[in-house]
Amino acid sequence: MADPRRVLAKLFLPGQETLASGLSRAQAVINRVLAMSDEVVAETLGDTLALYGDRHRDLAATLRRHFMVAASHRVPDLPNLAADRIALIGAYFTQEYAVESAAVLNPSLVAHPDQDGVGPGELRFVMSARGVGEGHISSLEFRTGVVTADGDVRVDDPGRHVSTGEPSARPLTRTFLASVLAERPDLAEPGHVLALLPEDVDAEAVARVGALAAADPTRRSAGAVIERIRWVLDCNYRITFDPELPLAERVLYPRAPDESHGIEDARFTRFVRDDGTVTYLGTYTAFDGVHVAPHLITTDDFAGFEISQLTGPAAKDKGMAIFPRLVDGRYFALSRWDRESIGISTSSDAREWGDAVTVETPEQPWEVIQLGNCGPPLETEAGWLVLTHGVGPVRGYGIGAMLLDLADPTKLLGQLKRPLLTPNAEEREGYVPNVVYSCGPLLHDGTMVIPYGCSDSAIRFAYVDVPALLDALLADD
Repeated sequence: MADPRRVLAKLFLPGQETLASGLSRAQAVINRVLAMSDEVVAETLGDTLALYGDRHRDLAATLRRHFMVAASHRVPDLPNLAADRIALIGAYFTQEYAVESAAVLNPSLVAHPDQDGVGPGELRFVMSARGVGEGHISSLEFRTGVVTADGDVRVDDPGRHVSTGEPSARPLTRTFLASVLAERPDLAEPGHVLALLPEDVDAEAVARVGALAAADPTRRSAGAVIERIRWVLDCNYRITFDPELPLAERVLYPRAPDESHGIEDARFTRFVRDDGTVTYLGTYTAFDGVHVAPHLITTDDFAGFEISQLTGPAAKDKGMAIFPRLVDGRYFALSRWDRESIGISTSSDAREWGDAVTVETPEQPWEVIQLGNCGPPLETEAGWLVLTHGVGPVRGYGIGAMLLDLADPTKLLGQLKRPLLTPNAEEREGYVPNVVYSCGPLLHDGTMVIPYGCSDSAIRFAYVDVPALLDALLADD
C-alpha cells in the first residue's frame, strides 16, 4: 500500500511575481531572514531540525543546497554569512513532498544484481513501482525482496527515507540529435546548425555555436534550432546515488522538461549482452502535461542511471518494452505505436526505433478498446512469453498472454482467448476502478510471478504455472 510518510525534501520557490516594493517574493523572504537576530535564527533553525530532521537523511545538507539555488545570486556577502543563517534561509526554500501520497502501483520485477546470501531455491529481486503524489505527479520508486523456495514473495520494508540522487548532464551524439530534430518538421534548416557542432555535443558546444549563429543574419532560423537542442540536452541526463544508500530509498523524480508531469509505468528487463555481461534496461512514459513519449533508462547497478529519449516511428505513445537480449544482432521491443495494438520494432542502438510490425490486434470482447503489453517478454523454450493487457466494456482491464517465436518475434504462435487475470471484487475499488495492470513479471523455477497494480491504488502478486500456461497458449482452441 502507499505510504504517505515517504517524503522528499524538495526545493520550494515562492512565486516570482514582483511585489509593490519592486522585490520578488523570494528576495523578500531572504531579506526577512537576514534581518532576524542571531538568537531568533538559532531558535527557529533548532525547532525546524527537531520537527523535520528524522524524516530525512542529512536534512541540514539539503537545506544548504537549497540555499545555494535560491539565494547565491541574491545574498551579497555569502562568505561572511553564518552557517545557521544559511541553513535557515534554505529551510524557507524547502518543502516536503510525499511521493506516494495518492498511490503506489504498476510494478515490474527483475532479478537483483546481487544474489549473495540468498537461500537455496530463492531469488532476490528488484521491483520498480510508480508512486503518485500531490498533483498526480508520478515518480519511479524501487523495492527489494525475495521469491522464496516455496514460491512465496517476501518484500523488504522500504523504510521512510527517500532521495532523488545527484543529476548531471551528458553529451549526445550529433547523429542522435539529428534524429530528434527530424521529428520536428517546423524547424527550418537544422542541418546548418548540426554541421557546426562536434560529434559529441554538450551545453558548451551548443553555446559556442549559438553565438556564431546569432552573428549570422542569413540564418535567422538557427535560434529556434539551438533552443530545441538545449531542450533535448535537458531531456537526456544522468542520476547518481550513493551506492551505500538502500535501493528502496532511491527515487527517480521528474527533472526533464518533457517529463515535468510524471515518470510513469517503468518496464525493466535484465538484459544479457552477447558476451554474457548484464545490464538493466527500462522504458517509461514521460508526460509533460500534454504529450507522452517513451524514454529509456540504462543501469548496471541501480545506483547510476542514464536517461535517454527515444526516436523513430515505433517510439510513440505508451508502453514500449525491450526484449532481454539481442535477436539476430538487433534490439527488439514491443510497441503500442498505433495506440491500440501490439507491434514489434527493432533498433541497432536501443534508442532509434524503426517501423513496427503489428502482431496482435484487439479482437476479443475483453480487449476491444485497446491492447498493450504488461512488460518485457520472458524467454522460454517454447517462445517469447508476453503478458498483455486489454481494455473492455466500462473501461475494465484484464491481463492476458501471447507467445512469440524465438527466432522471429514478429510471428505469433498463440494467444489466450480469455484473460488470465481480471480484478476480483476487492480489487475493483480504487483511484481508477476496475484495473489490473503489470509492468513486468519474473520467471522463477517454472513459476511466473506477476506483480500488478490494483485499480491504480496498491500492488499485489499473482503466480502462474508456466508449463500449464504454455500448453494453453499452444492449444488449437
